Amino acid sequence: MKELITQIVARLVDYPEQVSVTEIENDESVVLELRVAKSDLGKVIGKEGRIAKAMRVLLSAATSRGQKKHTLEIIDD
Repeated sequence: MKELITQIVARLVDYPEQVSVTEIENDESVVLELRVAKSDLGKVIGKEGRIAKAMRVLLSAATSRGQKKHTLEIIDD
């Protein structure tokens, strides 16, 4: 899932080399923390959060019943 988000975001932003996805796993779920350049943050979130929501929908669709729940968090440093 980390690679999926990385590939999608890298094609959306102006600075793909600054795209970073960190995977934090616990017993019930996996949290993907996404970091991008400050100037690319709006492109990743999208108008009214549509792009972020679409990526979260893709994550939930890509994880099958047997896998842990994946959550996407966009980190603003």
